[in-house]
Amino acid sequence: MATPDFIHTIRATAGRQLLWLPGVSALVFDDADRLLLGRRADTGNWAIIAGMPEPGEQPAACAVREVYEETAVRCVAERIVLVRAMPPHTYPNGDICQFMDIAFRCRAIGGTAAVNDDESLEVAWFDLADLPHLPEHDLLRIRLACADGPAWFDPAP
Repeated sequence: MATPDFIHTIRATAGRQLLWLPGVSALVFDDADRLLLGRRADTGNWAIIAGMPEPGEQPAACAVREVYEETAVRCVAERIVLVRAMPPHTYPNGDICQFMDIAFRCRAIGGTAAVNDDESLEVAWFDLADLPHLPEHDLLRIRLACADGPAWFDPAP
């Protein structure tokens, strides 16, 4: 994900220390129940579409915006499937971030899947039986998006 301008502003005074940031991910399904994924330009790995809300932006609106910006697919957010604090991540430049992921199940309503920015190498729809290699956290989000039930969260200790 490209670094938003407001993060550059924060980093100018905060340095490389850990920043606690909101993040959203969008599990977008089409009418055939295929899942939309993007192959990331920074890692070359397939991933769920994700991003950070701009200051004041609602999480669901961010999910819809990120999907369109990265894939040219229009969607609507249907429900929250997961809220989870992710482990801290150190970027190659030494910046440290930790994200609170809010994952949404979304339904595609228009557009044709295509690379729409410089964050993705390719985008594609996948049958759930033919997914590319994905990390366990992505697989958990997919399982939860396909299940009926309330949003998932780690219970308090």
